[in-house]
Amino acid sequence: MPGTNLTREEASERAAVVSTQTYDVQLDLTLDSESHFGSVTTIAFGATPGASTFVDLVDGDISSITLNGQDVDVSAYADHRIALTDLAETNELVVAATLPYSHSGEGLHRFVDPSDGKVYLYTQFEVPDARRVFATFEQPDLKATFVFHVTAPSHWAVVSNSPTPEPEPAAEGTSTWHFAPTKKMSTYITALIAGDYVSVTDSYQGAYDEIPLGIFCRQSVREFLDADDIFLITKQGFEFFEGAFEMAYPFGKYDQLFVPEYNMGAMENAGAVTFRDEMIFRSRQTVAAYESRANTILHEMAHMWFGDLVTMKWWDDLWLNESFAEFAASHASSNATRFTDAWTSFTNARKNWAYRQDQLPSTHPIAADNYDLHAVEANFDGITYAKGASALKQLVAWVGEKDFFAGLRAYFDKHAYGNTQLSDLLVELEAASGRELGDWSKEWLQTSGVNTLRAVFETNDEGVFTSFSVEQTAIEAYPTLRRHRIAIGLYDRVEGKLVRTERIETDVHGASTQIPELIGHRQPDLVLLNDDDLTYAKIRLDERSFATLVDSIATFEESLPRALCWGSAWDMTRDAELSGSDFVTLVLAGVGSETDLTAVGSLLRQGNGAVNLYTSDEARPALARRWEAGLNELVEAAEPGSDHQLALVRALASASSDPARLREILGGSLDGLTVDTDLRWSLVTALARLGDADEAEIAATLEADNTISGKERAAAARAIRPTAEAKEAAWQAAAVDPSTPNETRRQTAGAFQVSGQADVLEPFVDRYLEMAATIIDDMGVWIGQVALINLFPLANPSQATLDKVDAWLESTSANPAAKRYVSEGRDDLARALRAQAAF
Repeated sequence: MPGTNLTREEASERAAVVSTQTYDVQLDLTLDSESHFGSVTTIAFGATPGASTFVDLVDGDISSITLNGQDVDVSAYADHRIALTDLAETNELVVAATLPYSHSGEGLHRFVDPSDGKVYLYTQFEVPDARRVFATFEQPDLKATFVFHVTAPSHWAVVSNSPTPEPEPAAEGTSTWHFAPTKKMSTYITALIAGDYVSVTDSYQGAYDEIPLGIFCRQSVREFLDADDIFLITKQGFEFFEGAFEMAYPFGKYDQLFVPEYNMGAMENAGAVTFRDEMIFRSRQTVAAYESRANTILHEMAHMWFGDLVTMKWWDDLWLNESFAEFAASHASSNATRFTDAWTSFTNARKNWAYRQDQLPSTHPIAADNYDLHAVEANFDGITYAKGASALKQLVAWVGEKDFFAGLRAYFDKHAYGNTQLSDLLVELEAASGRELGDWSKEWLQTSGVNTLRAVFETNDEGVFTSFSVEQTAIEAYPTLRRHRIAIGLYDRVEGKLVRTERIETDVHGASTQIPELIGHRQPDLVLLNDDDLTYAKIRLDERSFATLVDSIATFEESLPRALCWGSAWDMTRDAELSGSDFVTLVLAGVGSETDLTAVGSLLRQGNGAVNLYTSDEARPALARRWEAGLNELVEAAEPGSDHQLALVRALASASSDPARLREILGGSLDGLTVDTDLRWSLVTALARLGDADEAEIAATLEADNTISGKERAAAARAIRPTAEAKEAAWQAAAVDPSTPNETRRQTAGAFQVSGQADVLEPFVDRYLEMAATIIDDMGVWIGQVALINLFPLANPSQATLDKVDAWLESTSANPAAKRYVSEGRDDLARALRAQAAF
């Protein structure tokens, strides 16, 4: 939309003439309308006398603008900006407007629960969406204090960044909550959550102050809320972070609010963290789901210091927020909670996300060139999060954990409630460690691409290393060879186990690094580079090591080296160096005994991908039968009632070609397996994919689960059916209708492209490219992203499809973000075709 973008240059120019002080925001949620709310903003700010600038407000119906006591004609509001001229040294701006509630998760989202008619509101402001609720200087370096006054129905819960005050009576049935001023913060971490929420309270008493804790959720999911576990992780997190940072939590109280139809996983609003309420589990989950939730809780808590207390000056340093929180969450989880193998889960899931993202044509440096808001919104990706966290883990290995945290403490002390750039952090880390980090920063943060590490060695007749080096390569487009701090592990079979018998830690750099410490050691059964996963690099196994892996992957004593080997095998499959058939063999041999449930879920998805994407048309039917048969055997062998049994049944549902088998499981044939609400949806959706569950069965399943989750799952089940009518209806909901609720849109789009449905999906190849040309401009980045990523024609993996996509990319004048998402899909398609042709 015109005017909703903001460039880095514009932000810099505005910050040069404006200094914000306070916002006073009055929000009226009691208008006689389900579509709009009232907003009156008073901003006190300093400025260069005589200067001109602008204030942001998106989609406002403005009734009045007053600057320094003088009325400003509402015509000053155009293209979502209010022009301000002839500013004084001190200024007061008052803007009164009505604004629309959001149904896309941006701004102030309004949701009515279909199960009981209760109303729930919440804000989501990152990156630039506080301006959808009140008039703002919408950029992170113009921090201020905020006072919120919220008029709402008297029976509602109302939560913001400051503690919730006692409400004052307003009109009949309504009250006004006058919140105390916040600490100094950026606009994007302010928050309002209001509605029929229910809450559970507790407190944490640490080394500093007592922190009041609250958990909020919808009334219809209260029965599923496991508050004790959420509070446990929260308290463990506060104990760890306050100890590691030697600084009290800076924002007083700490509320965690689980909200519906959420775009994100969670958001670090200061003192009022919001989470998608799918994290309140209404059905049986594996331990991986609880570990993932704990990671998210700790991620958002880390942001209270890194992001909220100290905030990046501009979004170029978005990675400083997200990479640090990603690193800190795994570090805290492994050191302070029951999830002591958190770094294994990081390797099995998050790091693979980073490796994929870093090999796409849209790869970018960790410290990205976020020249405007559109670029920022596209860069909430695996590089900003997981590659950045991997780089920080490498930095910790490089400077030492003690010095790393000492540098962080100095950084927080110096810049509390302020804004920083990367250089500010590096100064403190250099002072604490004595390491020069300028070159490290250039190699790791300002370049793109991933290196590949290989062991190159010779042995004598007795099998002893006579030479050993680590070879490092990079692709031509991104040729940087980095310094890596790595461990090298030597593993042997010992009494049926694959056991590490030797470990050395060393620095490698350049194209080849000699490792003299290993000369004279006997060649083991398996040589593992990057043992303990200290660096960020693809690894390749030598021939003997890979043969050991095929025979013995299930026998590793520890989970992390196994995760590294799984990752190497999957990467080789994607790079057409390992056949889909061999990867499936490896997964079927090891997934049944894999101890990390995050890995189990990832491997089962990857196995399915190896069959459907990375196997030739000729070989696919036989491999699909072997994969399905192997999953059936693993399901039967799994311990009744175990997490493995549940994960394997979910995978079988995605892969099965046998409706009768699925109906047996749906009917309760498996000992120990409870077919609860979510699993029932998984099985009904699998039957719908095969054309065996019709509209009547989907409707009956929905009638038994008349919740928002049920409606979303029903939308996916309808979209996945292999009929032209089902696909057309799904296309309209996902790509055409702007009123489709955002999570319903995501579920629908995610179920659209299905391997094995190429014929019915063929007409949508051209329609996808037509849609891609305009959807972001017409419907915004969030809707466009969901459609462009999920609807890409990957279920039609042919050269003809690739040629059409290439022609579109060559000729289009579409929004740059649209071209990015299409090019990423194009890369996935080209990889699939290369792998299919290789074996």
